[in-house]
Amino acid sequence: MAFTAQDVKKLREQTGCGMMDCKKALTEAGGDFDKAVEWLREKGLAAAQKKAGRIAAEGMVYATADLEKKLGVMIEVNAETDFVAKNELFQTFVKDVANVVMTQNPATVEELLACQLGEGTVEAALQEKVLVIGENIKIRRFVRYEGVCAAYVHGGGTHGVLVRFDTSDEVAGKPEFVTMGKDVAMQIAAVNPGYLDEASVPAEVLEKEKEILLAQISNDPKMAAKPDFVKQKMVDGKIGKFYKENCLVDQAFVKDGDLTVGQYIANCAKELGGDIKVVEFVRFEKGEGLEKREDDFAAEVASMMK
Repeated sequence: MAFTAQDVKKLREQTGCGMMDCKKALTEAGGDFDKAVEWLREKGLAAAQKKAGRIAAEGMVYATADLEKKLGVMIEVNAETDFVAKNELFQTFVKDVANVVMTQNPATVEELLACQLGEGTVEAALQEKVLVIGENIKIRRFVRYEGVCAAYVHGGGTHGVLVRFDTSDEVAGKPEFVTMGKDVAMQIAAVNPGYLDEASVPAEVLEKEKEILLAQISNDPKMAAKPDFVKQKMVDGKIGKFYKENCLVDQAFVKDGDLTVGQYIANCAKELGGDIKVVEFVRFEKGEGLEKREDDFAAEVASMMK
């Protein structure tokens, strides 16, 4: 009995197994769908499907930068419990997948799953980890920068930051630059700026902020009676505070409040005899935006007693 690519896709969706495993199962079963499912279950592969529906909002964020290759990668891989993030097998898998992103340059998570890892694909390795570790595991997202990068991982993978700089090879090769890069990445991890600089703030965001500030002034009994042009000047003054709070280079440097981050970078560049500019950055927080599993211990015990 022959089978088509749609049959493989259907089997994959129903069992949660890898594409190659589904294709092999259908081949072994002569195209019989039910027998293919049975074959996957016998091999222990379909067990992963039951776990696929469980919420995976824990796990870890990992970031790494290679100054010699001028590449930086950050990835988030989720699991069901924080305990798994401390599992050496899980951590090694995350780092191996990050290396795949760095060397094979996939554009999407789907492309990443099809990349080569060891003797099989990333997807096959993922399914194997699900079976061995016993939890649903998902590769959620990643980013890859080409250029001089700095990476920082906080709290064993709760937060990660990747920053790309524009500077010369001579400057990038100095230990002081590495220290500066880590400092900037740590600043981003701690303060979470929304934008790089004033020019990076979208016009609509700025206009909305001005509307809010104007409304605040107008609703203040002490300010409400002031002329509109005075209120507008007050708004313009307050926008400066918005920039200082939300733009990386305008923020007060965490390690030295007398400097902005931009000034700190400029001072480092002067000391190193070159130019340093932050081009872009990205910050991942483990599980941000995901539904978190809420364990009700009392309900769990009650259900066991029934």
